[in-house]
Amino acid sequence: MEQEEDLSWAPAWLISGSSANVTLRIGEVATVLLHVAARFHYEIGTLEDGDVVGYLPLGDTRLSAAESNHSSGTAIDIKPGWYPSGARGGFFPQELAVIRDILDECEGVVQWGGDVDRAPAEGHFEIGVPPGDIRLVRVAEKIQGWNQRPGVGAGRR
Repeated sequence: MEQEEDLSWAPAWLISGSSANVTLRIGEVATVLLHVAARFHYEIGTLEDGDVVGYLPLGDTRLSAAESNHSSGTAIDIKPGWYPSGARGGFFPQELAVIRDILDECEGVVQWGGDVDRAPAEGHFEIGVPPGDIRLVRVAEKIQGWNQRPGVGAGRR
């Protein structure tokens, strides 16, 4: 009998405003990547259940070397069928502007697969700093503050 993997460190989270769930590492990582996904949902394209891939166990056939952060629960792929690895040009200019705004808002903590030269993955977003990095903590606290105070934060200019 095969033993189930303990994923208490990476539960499934509902992406705000959508029917999409994603499995992510608890804490700051989830706060930041859920924010990225929610902004994508509201400003680029509607996300439904099955549209976002988060944690993948080591050995999963969907896991490539470039996407290894999935096995630590620190990466998401949004609509991977729409934005396949190796392809560019999946976003309109106004959508790219939103992505750049999201990345700026995350202060360098999130890396986007569309910025990778050799093997772009435009639907891929990952935490690009080590666990416990003060920048990750700061960005997560900023986002949590927005979530607790309606009328402030992303999209409220």
